[in-house]
Amino acid sequence: MLTITSESSPASDQDWIFPLVGRDAVSLLRGAPGEPWTRAACNSAFGPLRAEVHLGQWQGRDCYSAQVPPERLDPLEHLQGNLYTLIGRVPDALFTAWGRAVQLQNWLRDHAYCGRCGAPTEAADRGRALSCSGCDHSQYPRLSPCVIVAITRGEQLLLAAAQHRRAAFYSTLAGFIEAGESAEQAVVREVYEEVGLSVGNLRYFGSQPWPFPGQLMLGFYADYLDGDIRLDEQELSDAGWFSANQLPPIPPATSISGQLIRQFFHSHNS
Repeated sequence: MLTITSESSPASDQDWIFPLVGRDAVSLLRGAPGEPWTRAACNSAFGPLRAEVHLGQWQGRDCYSAQVPPERLDPLEHLQGNLYTLIGRVPDALFTAWGRAVQLQNWLRDHAYCGRCGAPTEAADRGRALSCSGCDHSQYPRLSPCVIVAITRGEQLLLAAAQHRRAAFYSTLAGFIEAGESAEQAVVREVYEEVGLSVGNLRYFGSQPWPFPGQLMLGFYADYLDGDIRLDEQELSDAGWFSANQLPPIPPATSISGQLIRQFFHSHNS
């Protein structure tokens, strides 16, 4: 499990490295999918690492994400794949660690220059921030808070298929929290905007970091109150009420959406 810490020890050959080419994870073909590398193995395969950022500790040792030169990849030795290829193939804790690695690399790339004055930034606050070399403005990694909600009606759940989604499954509704909104207000608004329904009796379920590209998902259950399904066709291709014996394809249990769905039907069937 990844333990997030603000302190790191001097670099060691036994440090764990989560190597990336852009946003893509790099794995050894002969190893377990997604396993991190030691610093010694990474340096041997790819030479000097770039854009290192401390992630915390993995299995009791400091770990880092870093960029490796794409020209050093060997197709007979190395597997390059985005985070989607790891969903359901690696333990949840390992997927979370890769998600943090990708998000912090995106942060380094997107804030190499100050958004206020345009001067270069440099690491500050023990590597937890990027500080402008010109105006001292600090930029910390940012998360986008989102709500995700399973709408219940008796023993049924409302599930919807998103427009333009690569995976063909039905999921719970989700959306970003707007400025000035509470999470509960966002649930009510998103449900009405996406399917035209009124909901109430919100119950908090749990949260999950979701690195596509950098959300914190806040999960809820909500009871159906009123209305007929009216799709926002820019967001959804279909939606309907489903019971346990007629479920369409649903997200994996790795995702909070999959957990919301499975927990609801488990509680009604037990």
